[in-house]
Amino acid sequence: MGPADFVRSMLGAYMKQLVVALALVGSVGLVTLAAQRIATSPPEPILKYLFPKAAAFSALEGSPLHFKVYGEDPKANPKAQPIGLAWWTTDLVPQEYGYHGPIHIMVGMDMTGIISRVFVDYNSEPYGYFSVEPPEFADQFTGKSVRAPFKVGQDVYAVSRASISIASATRAIRDSARTMAKTFLNPALVK
Repeated sequence: MGPADFVRSMLGAYMKQLVVALALVGSVGLVTLAAQRIATSPPEPILKYLFPKAAAFSALEGSPLHFKVYGEDPKANPKAQPIGLAWWTTDLVPQEYGYHGPIHIMVGMDMTGIISRVFVDYNSEPYGYFSVEPPEFADQFTGKSVRAPFKVGQDVYAVSRASISIASATRAIRDSARTMAKTFLNPALVK
């Protein structure tokens, strides 16, 4: 084997190692990306809770990620317009953490910027059982406009010993709702 053959064989071995290394890096990147979006519960029952009169829901899609809510099935009527939107706060404000981590909340909002309902799906807060988990926490957002202040102690009930959790969950709901309103709603129709 001459010097040229030796160089070709070394380059071939180097290229194989490079391809394997790039494949590993790509795999780690995909796993990391997938791990950033944590699915906690199947969305269908929660969507039905948020919009009990809805006829159909789209898949989770778009930017930002969301579900479209329909009053009539768009398969039966392709011209059906959405009557609302729903989303996970962790998809819109992933940097919002409570005391111990993200609080997974699904929010439903009609096309005028009024929150239909809120569902706290998962949290790992040490005081979550008496702060963000009780239905009273989520219920206080029903009927609230995206234009409301969302201030703990003013229009959102404060819970002593759980102020970080309550403030974080409130910010997540407020910031994600305002993002969705700015992105998808007609400002003239927002109440």
